[in-house]
Amino acid sequence: MTDAPHLLYMVTDAAACITINREARKNALSPEAIALFHDHLDAAEADTSVRCVLIRGAGPRAFCTGADLGSAIKTDGDSLPTALAYARLLHRLYSFPKPTVAMVRGYCLAGGMGLMLACDMVLADAKSRFGTPEVNVGLFPMMIGALIFRNVPRKKAMEMILTGRMIEADEALSMGLVTRLHPAEALETETRDLLSILAGKSPIGLRLGKEAFASVETLPFDKAVDSLAQALTRVIATQDAAEGLKAFMEKRAPEFTGT
Repeated sequence: MTDAPHLLYMVTDAAACITINREARKNALSPEAIALFHDHLDAAEADTSVRCVLIRGAGPRAFCTGADLGSAIKTDGDSLPTALAYARLLHRLYSFPKPTVAMVRGYCLAGGMGLMLACDMVLADAKSRFGTPEVNVGLFPMMIGALIFRNVPRKKAMEMILTGRMIEADEALSMGLVTRLHPAEALETETRDLLSILAGKSPIGLRLGKEAFASVETLPFDKAVDSLAQALTRVIATQDAAEGLKAFMEKRAPEFTGT
């Protein structure tokens, strides 16, 4: 009997759902899963019917617990190819042109936190737990550090990274690791509602906006606002902007086409 696929991909109501499908391993990332992630993100970007992407883990125990220490970490061999593939995945997800949402239940640890932080928004179960426990096994959260420091103040980030302690959901919210917390029984509904909202926006407007924000992330203020002014003119020139303004004046819902 063949193994189940390490990732599942499904498109429903304009949202592509990528599910880490290794529940028995607490959704740990294998090299195969990382490769499939790249394939599925390519598919979601190319599919014009997809307006947003959801990342989740199978089952209630974990979103993702990072690299599978039995297959992805090779102390007696070359781990660089897998590390680089994961690094490229973080970059791909962080710069993805369509809105991305992580839905977190249970544990979100190590490389799983990297996937979560690379998403635009995170909705989490109020009983979820987060952490970077790499130091507990003699490793260190290298690539995900680039995302941690973009989301969390330095002192809180260093405490989490250097101690490897678990972060409860309430603290994760206050630190800026997650966007919103919901009771377990409401998480699916709240996530679907958010995806529906995102799917109703102008695809080209969101893409140009995300690209613009990413391009000014490290710029000085004066250069950032000048760059964003130019980006605004590109958004205004789209057919979706014309439709949105026309719909506003006519007091009706806009019908965006992504052009």
